[in-house]
Amino acid sequence: MRMFESPFYLLLLIFIVTPGEQASGVITSQGNNTHLSSAMYSGCPKSCGNLTFDYPFGIGSNCIRNTDFNLTCDNTTQPPKLYLQDLTTEVLEDIDVSEYGSIDGFIDTEFLVRFSQAISMTQGVDVYTMSWKAHGRAFTLDYVELNITGCDFDAYWLDQEINADVRLCTVTCPEDAEITDEVARQNCNGTGCCSVEFYTNLRAFQLKFVVHNRGDLVPNTNRGFLWDSINVTSAYAYIMWSIVDQATCASTLDNRTNYACASNNSRCYDSWETSDLGYLCGCDGGYGGNPYIPNGCSRDKGYNPFEQKVNCQRSCGNISIPFPFGLEEGCFARKLFQLNCTNVTSSTLQFDDEHQVSYINISEGLVGIKYRSIYEQELFGVYVPKQPGLYIGSGESSSVQWAVANLTCEEAKQNYSGYACVSIHSTCLSVNSTERYIGYRCKCMSGFQGNPYIQNGCQDIDECLTLGICRGVCQNTAGGYNCTSCPDKTQYDTIILRCIPIKRQNLLLGIVIGLTSGFGILLLSLCASVLVRKWKRDIQKQLRRKYFEKNQGLLLEQLILSDENATDNTKIFTLEELEIATNNFDPTRILGRGGHGMVYKGILSDQRVVAIKRSKVIEDNEISQFINEVAILSQINHRNIVKLFGCCLETEVPLLVYDFVPNGSLFGILHSGSNNGFSLSWDDSLRIAAEAAGALYYLHSAASVSVFHRDVKSSNILLDSNYTAKVSDFGASRLVPIDQTHVVTNVQGTFGYLDPEYYHTGQLNDKSDVYSFGVVLVELLLRREPIFTNETGSKQNLSNYFLWELKARPIKEIVATQVCEEATEEEINSVASLAEMCLRLDSGDRPTMKQVEMNLQFLRTKRSNSCRVVHENSESEEIQPLLCTRAESRYETFDISLGESSSSEYRYSQRFNSSEHDFRSSFGISH
Repeated sequence: MRMFESPFYLLLLIFIVTPGEQASGVITSQGNNTHLSSAMYSGCPKSCGNLTFDYPFGIGSNCIRNTDFNLTCDNTTQPPKLYLQDLTTEVLEDIDVSEYGSIDGFIDTEFLVRFSQAISMTQGVDVYTMSWKAHGRAFTLDYVELNITGCDFDAYWLDQEINADVRLCTVTCPEDAEITDEVARQNCNGTGCCSVEFYTNLRAFQLKFVVHNRGDLVPNTNRGFLWDSINVTSAYAYIMWSIVDQATCASTLDNRTNYACASNNSRCYDSWETSDLGYLCGCDGGYGGNPYIPNGCSRDKGYNPFEQKVNCQRSCGNISIPFPFGLEEGCFARKLFQLNCTNVTSSTLQFDDEHQVSYINISEGLVGIKYRSIYEQELFGVYVPKQPGLYIGSGESSSVQWAVANLTCEEAKQNYSGYACVSIHSTCLSVNSTERYIGYRCKCMSGFQGNPYIQNGCQDIDECLTLGICRGVCQNTAGGYNCTSCPDKTQYDTIILRCIPIKRQNLLLGIVIGLTSGFGILLLSLCASVLVRKWKRDIQKQLRRKYFEKNQGLLLEQLILSDENATDNTKIFTLEELEIATNNFDPTRILGRGGHGMVYKGILSDQRVVAIKRSKVIEDNEISQFINEVAILSQINHRNIVKLFGCCLETEVPLLVYDFVPNGSLFGILHSGSNNGFSLSWDDSLRIAAEAAGALYYLHSAASVSVFHRDVKSSNILLDSNYTAKVSDFGASRLVPIDQTHVVTNVQGTFGYLDPEYYHTGQLNDKSDVYSFGVVLVELLLRREPIFTNETGSKQNLSNYFLWELKARPIKEIVATQVCEEATEEEINSVASLAEMCLRLDSGDRPTMKQVEMNLQFLRTKRSNSCRVVHENSESEEIQPLLCTRAESRYETFDISLGESSSSEYRYSQRFNSSEHDFRSSFGISH
């Protein structure tokens, strides 16, 4: 996995297309593909030096799927070096094709390589070229960072698409004439060396170098190699691979002769980058291994319940390291439990460079994690080749759950030699996440404590050592205890918690002492109760004031007082007001839970119904940005954007108060069937789409500061009592100065809606919202969820499905039946074309939100006018088509809301005729 990418990288963009069928014991193929049996595979080399690889990669014609995957091991060097087929591209890390070799069961399709090329300079020649080409169709260059060393020249990229040279960098000569390539490459700041990088998938590229006029070359001097050569070396380069016999899983399943998924319990994935880049194979849920070989996918057998080494080190400073975890080889049960004690003095215990261990709790199955960077907190994962993902955790909690093996308890008990619960008084427990079954772990039975993973590790708890456990005599038993009454002539003393001899005392003295003590205790309790209650109130006031100041409440008050518009519309609520409005945040008032927090329904003292958003914990350095967003959003006044009434800063995490929108979300209307009692007509669809597009256009360019929403989806388009669209949830939004075109942020969004270019580059711009809105348009056309289950039972991405099917068959065969019945073919084609433009991978090819809104409003106006013509030309209402009847009803409401007379309707029509002209002009479309 690349060091600068999120672990969500493959999770977000690889989508399952169809499960592979069970293969028999042989991989068969055509052309130059190899027939590989289990016997042949067992004899194939699987390593070169300290690097490992697996089929379809291999060494020799009998050990590879085809010639693209042929490797060469150079044993003349120490350590030996591994090369691809071209003999110039060196492999720098293991090529792991197993599904267990990836994060959370998804396939890592790339590996790190290195290549270099030196160009000798010749007297009188000023232009030189260098090219690189993938040695097979199965490979593309996913990312590369190049260091170009030399002296006094410009480096250009030869762009074949536009047939032009793009200047990359300029390299000047260093002052020190004896400087070497290696020294210049250390800084690579333009003096003697420059660095360039490419993120786009490439099968080949070509560079050109134009040398400046710097006189004759001077050989045989003290000058270094920089003065008479150009050296291009990859600092980082990642090769991506896939099976390219067929373009997709669907196409390869039509011709199973070349089907690569040879193992039982394997399935097929479409390549994530494009819709025609081939496919990959993976193991079914609960299985791991190599899906490309017979019987390669198997259940987890990687746990070894016994230590192989004696006298293992079991601590790192003050942190205990019990088995199955360990530091040295032979002291841990599997590679996933290997830890590294980097500093005994400071108790620094690590999984890897990014995850530090603070404690290990065997009884509860927890590991305490300290994250060394905010970036890593999005997802906890420990990568070990050919090992399953057995940890559950994220940055939301410092405690991470773990399992010992990806097996059920029943499966684990069947293999006694590999069963982890080796202690006599231990039991097996299941470990589950919200998404899948993780595996099993062990725990001591009730009444026992210790380590269930070692022999006799669970020891009996002596409950009788606990004072007051019995009101008499306690007798300890294995796993429990028994209580008996105090012996004769003894009684149980509640003060010293044991049986004592009975003493005769003066009854009257006892009564006096008892009553005096009782009244004294009662008086003290009342006084203490009053003092504690007052103390708690003072503490709460101080704490609320502390949170108010920490959350920059004084700054927000000044911003509101200095802005006349904000003063009228925005209020800083007290926590007491919102507690009354929500009945102390009663769970029955919860409207929904989202990725950015929880939303409650509340009723303010002025009887306004509001939605109160309680966000997740935010960092201290985000408080100023939060206050700025509140100040800006309070000034946004648009009929299709949920209104922000104010906020409360007296809690650890600020609360936001919005206008309550009663009719749920567009997602709920589209995908909950007829249960909600409202059927979304084609006219409703066009209107809601146009209203949402208008709101996003307002955020992008009409507000005082541009706002990029960053989480546009149908569940964030709410519908009020009149089913008017209201764009909501600005928890992921970013404010952008009006003179900037993009910002660089941590990637956030929702699966199925996220802009691939934004995810790939981290650069957020207004076209990222356009892509997400394009997915919403496809939802309105197809009435399917963004990630839906296709006919074969597999999960599929809606936008990929739409673009693929659009190439294969007419649009009317793709869209929902209701849309076909209510919309004209011209309208369907127009909306489908608009959605296709919004979903283009290159953001520069997408329209702006202004153009999207203009096109949708034009379609609405054109539809309304056509229906009025039908109405005027019809002899009676009984012969009007149903299509026009519904459209006319809807557009009458639209005209009333604008308050336009017949003359104003004419001007409104003129406006959208002009809008049509502007829109067509922006895309180069003629009438």
